[in-house]
Amino acid sequence: MSCRVAKTKPAADGGSGNAPRIGENTEDMIIIQNIGQLAMPRARLAEDGGQSPPYGVDVLHNAWLRIEGERIESFGNGDGPAKPPGDEVIDAGGKCVLPGLIDCHTHTVFAGSREDEFVKRIEGKSYAQIAEEGGGIKTTVRAVREASEDDLVALALPRLERMLAGGVTTVEIKSGYGLSIDDELKMLRTVKKLNPMQPIELVGTFLGAHTVPAEYADRRGAYIDLVCSDEMMGRVAREGLAEFCDVFTERTAFTVDESRRILLRAKEYGLTPKLHADQITQIGASRLAAEVGAISADHLEAIDDGAIAAMKEAGVIAVLLPGCSWFLGVEQAPARKIIDSGLPVALATDYNPGSSMVESLALVMSIACTQMRMTPAECLAGVTATAAAALNRADRIGTIARGMQADLVILDVENYDQLPYNAGRNCVRRVIKKGRVLPVHPKP
Repeated sequence: MSCRVAKTKPAADGGSGNAPRIGENTEDMIIIQNIGQLAMPRARLAEDGGQSPPYGVDVLHNAWLRIEGERIESFGNGDGPAKPPGDEVIDAGGKCVLPGLIDCHTHTVFAGSREDEFVKRIEGKSYAQIAEEGGGIKTTVRAVREASEDDLVALALPRLERMLAGGVTTVEIKSGYGLSIDDELKMLRTVKKLNPMQPIELVGTFLGAHTVPAEYADRRGAYIDLVCSDEMMGRVAREGLAEFCDVFTERTAFTVDESRRILLRAKEYGLTPKLHADQITQIGASRLAAEVGAISADHLEAIDDGAIAAMKEAGVIAVLLPGCSWFLGVEQAPARKIIDSGLPVALATDYNPGSSMVESLALVMSIACTQMRMTPAECLAGVTATAAAALNRADRIGTIARGMQADLVILDVENYDQLPYNAGRNCVRRVIKKGRVLPVHPKP
């Protein structure tokens, strides 16, 4: 049984009656009734003192939930309170309701395609070999530099529509394919322009230190100066184009010392540090994340015990990207070791044209379950409560509680275990963002 909107009076056009107005804010209450399972994820974070279980999903069966404006007003078991006149009612059809999903690490704004590299990897070349031959990130850099801001907007909108249809209501988007002042600003301005054009909340991250561009191949120090300059990083901060500054810390990208300089400069500008850390080799990137007080360290395929301990002590969130390892055909991050240590773990798609052409967080959950031995509860917390913390938004999104933002997903399955179990199938029937009932009809 799919969810349906209860009619409160006939529609003049013979349609669905007085259903919640799609795409409009309303101060009227919306009541979701007949919820088979209301899933409320939680995650242990550093400030929790290690007193609660690291991950979990509290569940109410036969539940209801009331939305007032943009917020969750109340919820509970049973049929719920009597419906006041004028309130809208959504019948969840006995299915599962959970928080809007949060993709806390993506590169969604890009141009060009790299399926040729996909084929080369199948034929035996590594990601590093392709990059050394002039491919990899630099291929996308060329395409982004040739694209206008309007081009990038047009390319990103259908991607976001497909993410929304998969239940995603918040997405972080990095720059890093411009690698010049004008092109990095162009990417981040694209993110800012996209925010009011569609319902997903977008979070900008400055990744000017993604790789050294070709024109600075023999002058890497000059490029690092540029990234740290008032003309690049300063303008990003002053124009409010990003909340975070990320660095790809790796032997093929930026050293620990170079990354430290960039991230400390970012903190001076009010940008919160993040790192691409320990993706290919262990050079101390995740320890640097702990040292500089990064909010998260992402990838961590090559993390070791000492780095796990350092991150835990510093309160750094581990963001794992199982879709990337799956897409590249390489070993996954040691999720069980990280989780069992008590370190908070979020999951994200790492959606990008080279190493993870994966838009679906539900598919990422499936991969995490089957290849990393994460439980569905750990995965759901990782794409909701912990992902919210990795974007400094745990106070308003990522779980279901009174006063939290009404970002919700109604599934067409009875429980959240079925979300990763149904690998590759979209189980989403309805999406609500800030109390707005949204259309979920993505363009191809």
